[in-house]
Amino acid sequence: MYVITCYVRKDDMKMYEFDSKEEALSQLKKLKGCTILSEVVYFNDSSVIPIAI
Repeated sequence: MYVITCYVRKDDMKMYEFDSKEEALSQLKKLKGCTILSEVVYFNDSSVIPIAI
């Protein structure tokens, strides 16, 4: 999951959530203000963390 945090003004913050990096990057280009793109990784996601057998 990817999250964009957008600060338009000092007291105005919005957060947007995306499933893919490509989708987040395309929206990031359209947003105005100070933007931060973050990738959220869950520790229990087996596709990210290899399981030792």
